This record gives sequence, structure tokens and C-alpha cells, in this order.
Amino acid sequence: MLTEVTATRYVTPLREGGSLPGIVEADDLGTYVMKFTGAGQGRKTLVAEVICGQLGRRLGLRVPDLVQIELDPVIGLAEPDQEVQELLKASGGLNLGMDFLPGSLGFDALAYQVDPREAGRVVWFDALINNVDRSWRNPNMLIWHGDLWLIDHGATMIWHHNWPGVQASVAKPYNASDHALAPFAPDVAAAAAELAPLVTEELLTEVAADVPDEWLVDEPGFDSTDQLRRAYVEALLPRAATIHERISLDAPTAAKPSQAPGWLTERLAPRPHDTSDSDKGGRL
Repeated sequence: MLTEVTATRYVTPLREGGSLPGIVEADDLGTYVMKFTGAGQGRKTLVAEVICGQLGRRLGLRVPDLVQIELDPVIGLAEPDQEVQELLKASGGLNLGMDFLPGSLGFDALAYQVDPREAGRVVWFDALINNVDRSWRNPNMLIWHGDLWLIDHGATMIWHHNWPGVQASVAKPYNASDHALAPFAPDVAAAAAELAPLVTEELLTEVAADVPDEWLVDEPGFDSTDQLRRAYVEALLPRAATIHERISLDAPTAAKPSQAPGWLTERLAPRPHDTSDSDKGGRL
């Protein structure tokens, strides 16, 4: 289970995110980036954050610690922004906190090099959870103490927005051509060999159990929160075994040009001296 803390001070909103997260202090003396149940994206965003964040941590990826944060909206009464006031009022009770990494910088592919092994692990993980929000447009990665950290997993597991179509959705391939780490020759095959065996039914059951019941209740088509947790396990388990076969890292072509900036398309383009098929795009 996630540690539960109580928010004691609302520090400031973070306006970079569409859900308007905020920095708060808590009674454990920690500082957290708080994501609110009252945000427009709804509680499924928090469910995805917990399952994918905890899964990433268990697989050895750097994801900040997650906690449950109890919020009394009264702590934000001094906040002058009406939008923030309304968000706090709508989010009384249990919310999600992510450990704040002071001094961290947003990932910049021109300033920070990622080796193929680490790039492959991140791309494989994002393919597993169907993360559509780690592109060069919005990397959702931070550099902290020289290391790469993964944040913001709310836009993952798109199938949980339409459970009747879950089987078709989880069987879909993952196009990583515009992934923020695509330019670094990610070794997806090595990542799959290392990480796929770790994604067991037991592990997935454990991370699904970290989601608070109140974020899972009243889901149409499910009789209990345990049944819904089981659905997450059954969606991710088979995908872990085969998704590496359906990850595409195609280089741009005249028929399918990338919309990425020049530095990315140049990195993805085959090198003139390298004629191997593996470096000319295609599936890994």
C-alpha cells in the first residue's frame, strides 16, 4: 500500500500540466507534487499513475516515490487564483502525491545523452503501458542528480477508458518513432529479455492493490474493486510477453515524414556508412 500523509500547506500550482498539479507540504515533512481527484481528467488518471508508477519502480526504473495525500481544501484559502480554489474545493479527501525532486531539470535530448540500454528499457516500458505522452513534444522526464527520472503516467493504459474493447486495445502495436528517446538507438530486444520475465501475475496484482478502493468504485461492468484490479492484471500480463515484437521505430520516409524537429529526424536517419537492415527502421 502507498504511504498515506496529510497535506499541511499548499505551496504553489504547477501550470505546466494540463491537470494543474500543485506543490504541497505534508505532515511527514515531505514536499510533493500533488495530483487532484477533482481535476478534469478524472480519477482514472490517478489510477494509471499508481499502477504504472509502481510497476516502473518495481522494474528498476527511476520513478519518484508515490504517496496518498489527504487534503482538507481549507489549506488553499489564501490561493488567489479562482481556478485553483475550485480545484482544491473539488478535491477534498484522498489525492495522489509524487515526491518533489528539487533542482531537477526537464529532459533535453540535445543536452543529455541516454545509452541504448536505458533508452530501450524506457521505450519497452512505455510500450507495455501504452504511454502516448513521452514524445519529443512532451518528454515527461526529468534529470535529477545526473540521472533520468520518469514522471506523469496519467495518459497510459488507454484501454481503461473503454473496458469492453480492452482485448483489441491491448493487442495493438506501439509506434515509438516520435518517442523522446527514439534518437538514442534504444535496445528494445535487450530490454524485453530483461524486463518481460519480471512482469508476473504476482507483481501486477501487487501494484494494482496499491490503488485506493475509492478511486475504483462504481466502474461500469464490474461488481467489485477486486474484479476491476484483476482486469488491469489481465490486460498487462499478456502484453508484457509480446509487445517487443510490435514496437516500431521507423525512420521517417517521404511517404510518412516525421513531424519532429530537424535534430530528431537527423538522428533517426540511417548513417551513410551503415548498411545493416536493423538501422534502417522497421520493427524491433
